[in-house]
Amino acid sequence: MEIILKQDFKNLGHKDDLVKVKDGYARNYLIPQGFAVSATSSAKKINAENIRQRAHKEEKLRNEASEFAKKLTDVKLKIGAKTSKTGKIFGSINTIQIAEALTSIGYAVDRKNITIYNADSIKEIGAFKAKVKLYRDITVDIDFEVVAV
Repeated sequence: MEIILKQDFKNLGHKDDLVKVKDGYARNYLIPQGFAVSATSSAKKINAENIRQRAHKEEKLRNEASEFAKKLTDVKLKIGAKTSKTGKIFGSINTIQIAEALTSIGYAVDRKNITIYNADSIKEIGAFKAKVKLYRDITVDIDFEVVAV
């Protein structure tokens, strides 16, 4: 079944994308929850017109995101954490701390757009990488180091 997404949906597509999914998934979950509409011919025409009208705004957002990505490429973060004598962190470092560290140096990024490579959270000191999604297809890798406080 073809549907048109009303909002960004992880691992499925972005807002206003035409996506093919299984019938049951569309009828029982996506459409009743308001995440999508059925892709009839009239809905496709309306969607095409909406995309055409929004193209200028999206180009501006894409340019802003690429400029922001250029600024973030050289950023190196140091995140402090309380540690034991063996180097284990009390608690963990996750995307919330990375977002706070970026905000403290003047780069506001939502924590939901940050992904830590190879882990959900970090439990030891060392150097790590994270991916920051700035726009649909614009991402930047950030190096950060967890140090003992």
